Amino acid sequence: MANLKDLKTRIDSVKSTRKITKAMQMVAAAKLRRAQESAEAARPYALQMDAVLGNLAKGAANSPTAPRLLAGTGKDDVHLLIVATSERGLCGGFNSSIVKLARLKIAELQAAGKTVKILTVGKKGREQMKREYGDLMIKHVDMSEVKNIAYANAHDIAADVLMRFDTSEFDVATVFFNRFKTVMEQIPTAQQLIPAVFENADEDASAPNYEYEPDEDSILADLLPRSIATQVFTALLENGASEQGARMSAMDNATRNAGDMIDALTIKYNRTRQAAITNELIEIISGAEAL
Repeated sequence: MANLKDLKTRIDSVKSTRKITKAMQMVAAAKLRRAQESAEAARPYALQMDAVLGNLAKGAANSPTAPRLLAGTGKDDVHLLIVATSERGLCGGFNSSIVKLARLKIAELQAAGKTVKILTVGKKGREQMKREYGDLMIKHVDMSEVKNIAYANAHDIAADVLMRFDTSEFDVATVFFNRFKTVMEQIPTAQQLIPAVFENADEDASAPNYEYEPDEDSILADLLPRSIATQVFTALLENGASEQGARMSAMDNATRNAGDMIDALTIKYNRTRQAAITNELIEIISGAEAL
């Protein structure tokens, strides 16, 4: 049976831990509000750009002069997976869910005989991926010094990806991230960047048919690189909101668990103390009767 001093030490230790988890929960809640506002503000622009480029792409789809970012290389032998996770832990299953989705994709591609290359954004994803796929990793983007995600961060990542595509290092690029839905729910998402895929193009046959000046190919050649940077930026913002939501939820659960543990240890402490007092009384009474 644990002695009273050990139980008191454990109770004090868990109370200190509860203070830390409670503080982290409050910090995550404050950061979540800003991150959620940024993610939600970026969505309309990204959706509208996707719709406009989708409509442009329909007219240029069969053009022999269509940009490579739209037409692709004509094969899909080499896949670049951009795995975006967080720099810090203590956020529940946030990072693991992204890495799990990426691992499933890697297994699927390797089973099909494809070559896989991995570019990681965020330390936690890199730590998990390098254990099993260290030989597939070609670059890591360190975001530990970035306090607030800016478009420039996404632009640098997109520029590196586009440079690798221009030098024929891969055929297909896909970014993995968590899309923010609620504090309790983040959706692991795999979004293809290259060749460009547009999900919000207007499929209504009665929709107005626009004529563009200059031609569709020229506009796409200019806008597609911006679209890739925008999609990466959106993924980073969604990840930022999802991370804070997951951390807030995880720290709330940790705080509750610490409270439950304190209650259980306090009961055990009181019972142990009561048993010790009872034993002492029995010894005193037994000694008095012996006299």
